[in-house]
Amino acid sequence: MIPRLRPNGSIPLPAVGFFQRLIEAGFDGDLESGAASRTVFSTDNSIYQIEPTGILFPRGVEDLQITAAVLSEPAFREITVAPRGGGTGTNGQSLTSGIVVDCSRHMNSILEIDPIRRIARVQAGVVKDQLNQALKRYGLFFAPELSTSNRATIGGMVSTDACGQGSCLYGKTSNHVLGLRIVLADGSDWWSRPLDEAALEEIVAREDRVGEIHRTVDRIAREKRDRIAEIFPKLNRYMTGYDLAHIRRSDGRFDLNAILCGSEGTLAMIAEAELNLLPIPAHAALINIRYGDFNTALEDARTLVALNVASVETVDEKVLGLARGDIVWTGIARFFPDDGGRTTNGINIAEVLADDEAELERKLAGVTAALATGANARHLGYTIARDHADVEAIWSMRKRAVGLLGNVDGPVRPVAFVEDTAVPPDNLAAYIREFRALLDGAGLSYGMFGHVDAGVLHVRPALDLTRNDHVRLVREISDAVVALTRRYGGVLWGEHGKGVRSEYVPEFFSDLYPSLQEIKRAFDPENRLNPGKIATPSGQALLKIDDVPLRGDTDRIIGNEIRSAFDNAAYCNGNGACFDFDETSPMCPSYKATRDRRFSPKGRAALMREWLRLLAEKGIDPRQEAKRLRRSGPLASFARRAFNSLNPQNRDDFSHEVRVSMDTCLACKACAGQCPVKVSVPAFRSKFLELYYGRYLRPLKDPLVAAIETTLPLVHRIRPAYNLVVGTRAGRMMMRVAGLTSLPRLPVISLAKEAARLGVPLATLPQIEALSPRERQQSVIFVADAFTAYFDPEVALAAIGLARKMGLSPFLAASHVNGKALHVHGYLGRFEAAAGRTAHYLQRLDDTGVALVGLDPSMTLAFRSEYKGMLKATILLPQEWLVANLGRLAASPSAIKGRSFRLMAHCTERTNAPASIAQWKRVFGSLGIDLQAAETGCCGMAGTFGHEARNRPISERLYAMSWKQEVDAAGDTDSLMATGYSCRSQVKEIDNKRLPHPFQVIDKIISENPDIPQADVA
Repeated sequence: MIPRLRPNGSIPLPAVGFFQRLIEAGFDGDLESGAASRTVFSTDNSIYQIEPTGILFPRGVEDLQITAAVLSEPAFREITVAPRGGGTGTNGQSLTSGIVVDCSRHMNSILEIDPIRRIARVQAGVVKDQLNQALKRYGLFFAPELSTSNRATIGGMVSTDACGQGSCLYGKTSNHVLGLRIVLADGSDWWSRPLDEAALEEIVAREDRVGEIHRTVDRIAREKRDRIAEIFPKLNRYMTGYDLAHIRRSDGRFDLNAILCGSEGTLAMIAEAELNLLPIPAHAALINIRYGDFNTALEDARTLVALNVASVETVDEKVLGLARGDIVWTGIARFFPDDGGRTTNGINIAEVLADDEAELERKLAGVTAALATGANARHLGYTIARDHADVEAIWSMRKRAVGLLGNVDGPVRPVAFVEDTAVPPDNLAAYIREFRALLDGAGLSYGMFGHVDAGVLHVRPALDLTRNDHVRLVREISDAVVALTRRYGGVLWGEHGKGVRSEYVPEFFSDLYPSLQEIKRAFDPENRLNPGKIATPSGQALLKIDDVPLRGDTDRIIGNEIRSAFDNAAYCNGNGACFDFDETSPMCPSYKATRDRRFSPKGRAALMREWLRLLAEKGIDPRQEAKRLRRSGPLASFARRAFNSLNPQNRDDFSHEVRVSMDTCLACKACAGQCPVKVSVPAFRSKFLELYYGRYLRPLKDPLVAAIETTLPLVHRIRPAYNLVVGTRAGRMMMRVAGLTSLPRLPVISLAKEAARLGVPLATLPQIEALSPRERQQSVIFVADAFTAYFDPEVALAAIGLARKMGLSPFLAASHVNGKALHVHGYLGRFEAAAGRTAHYLQRLDDTGVALVGLDPSMTLAFRSEYKGMLKATILLPQEWLVANLGRLAASPSAIKGRSFRLMAHCTERTNAPASIAQWKRVFGSLGIDLQAAETGCCGMAGTFGHEARNRPISERLYAMSWKQEVDAAGDTDSLMATGYSCRSQVKEIDNKRLPHPFQVIDKIISENPDIPQADVA
């Protein structure tokens, strides 16, 4: 039994009073100071870890003003704050031991779009892709591009002056900022916009903080003009943050936003932004060029830039190799074919934009002609992507490059600390050769990619920061890279901000650094806003890269064996792909429904990692504890678990905070499929729940849900009584007391009886072994899970009918326990026993060579994940089986005439079997049907999740986000299908509509193929 765990440290008393004072002053947002929230906000995408005192989630500019006003009171003058956006900073920009101010939860409204003037006004927490999604209808977009665009907030982009691919064409965030609404340290609410001389003169005459700021910045811009011109490099990625070189715009106006953009929350809190918008390019294409080595790709990139392409991105062999194993590769593999045994060790992706198709083709012809001639023909080959979906898919691969570098085995993993240097593009190839020599000399592996047109290199050396010798390398490599970058006329911070790397600011800004200190003092005289970064008032130190606590300090306590045993929880690098705002994306429905970062894969991984650390400090090996629990059994420990559950001394057990986070997980496995690092929350969640409920009592619903597969045959015998319970108000109230709700009724049809009536036998090993080789080839065994078999048997019956029309002889697998419900709820001992029996049965069937086909995607895919190591056989998904038998399908034209067909795939299927949608399209395409795949997120049911009373509000909220619109839009001539039983159950429960499984639809539209001899096996 695991012990009670108490998190280290406590909230400093002034902070406790600060929260109370905020409430008294009218703060309307959320305030969190629990150990779980502090743990989740202690990391970002960097190597650092600093636990904050608390987190504020303001609802509007008034809350920011109240925060600043309360901070100004004498009792709270020791408290510091740091604004936080998407939390994906690579250099600890938003990490603080003070108070985090997070605008992403509530301040995420698009306030105004003016398509005529091409201006948008947004709150700081609006996500970049969210804005562009809203702008698409107007043919406009917010141009600065970055790999984290589906979770990066506008406030965060402004704070780091973010940019990425296409910056040579579109510039940085600061190039598109028209105005910023900021809250100063004294609570002043100010709109910063470019000023002409008259307006500036009026403002500098003010005697308040605003006047002081403008006087200081204007004086420095005038007095230091020549020195600024000398020190600031003439780069696309100039030294952002306190950008002295662009205080005066090209039109002569004074622009304070040049100072604010890239200031990382050290000068003010950003409330709103007014942004310049651009027309969406009418036509785009990508030329994907393959090379035998990375250096050739880099050198060739300069040729591509000279051809006036819109952008050039370069990726090395390491990143490319990792991409081949990622979820996105299925959709883009044809654009990166093998070259007859020659290895591709680098690629260039050249973007071509045009106003019309003819212009696009002319531009493409010019580039490809250059690629084919003389010295330019150094590549292995190239492909062209013209379709919008293909272009987006390739860019998605490139965007995922940063996260993919973390998807390696073992403790030595690529980390960020010198990952965004920028040099003049003409120097880049030579610079990278020396950079690689530096890392090779240190014996390190690494991955490289970058915006070569802008001279920006992304590189992450692989280190294990639990090792002291690797910790020392952070300093040694950083110092060497700074020297190398300066020698080539570049900057250390090309686009990811300074953060903890601010210690190098004085070296790059030279004698202008005191001017930065003056600006900091004018904005924040008491150094309360994100102190230690970019600039500090005189006499106060900047942070140093080796003086800030590292994540590795925690990981060292846990140990590599435990880290590797818990499904990448401890290896989450904070990339934040799970914060995807898009409601139609499957990634982490619980985060989408709650906007609470504790309820995301990143949050849960952080909590699990801290939980493992606390156990390690007490000398507890959770693997051994799990073994002891399984030996003792639940009855033996009941009294002790009951005592622990009732004992008030256990109320502050950190395990409770971890469990609260795990309770909202839908176990949909989107994280396991879509996370670049493959953090699998359902896997480590099960291990946690097993140990947690070894110490505490389970809720009543847990044993009921866990036993459902074994009890369903018995329940079906008393079907009328069961339906009375779930179909009446009194019965539903009784079930809610047990923690369950929205339970489906059992149908009159019995699969076993119908199968027997149809002459479909159960698949016993002797019967299958008695078949001849030819008969086995003409047979199929349907592995019906308990939920489909008992609650939706018509799916299995349709599969049987379809198989016979295809000239095959169907069998049904014997009743078995899949065990998914056991696994989800942490009954791992019982799961292993049940899964062992089922795996033995299925494996022996598979050994006969007869195809085994599952009906429900989630239950079928459990055989590939939860059963890993127990089952070698592949239980096919329906579409995988059908694709292998396309020649046996023939549609009846009258059955499809005038109808449209649309598929809603299970989210586990979409994320863990990425070829699924394409396979379904092939199946329907062979029948002459243009199948459309709906872009939806999770339906909210997710197995048993939506049947648990505590989860029902989240479940229904998720359904409303994307599924309801699709279901409501379906007309009489639309065949809307759903592959998942739980999805169909959710639609029936909420909208009282029955969606068919694709098997049912295909069975109705297919005719018996006279060219195929009918099997006569069964």
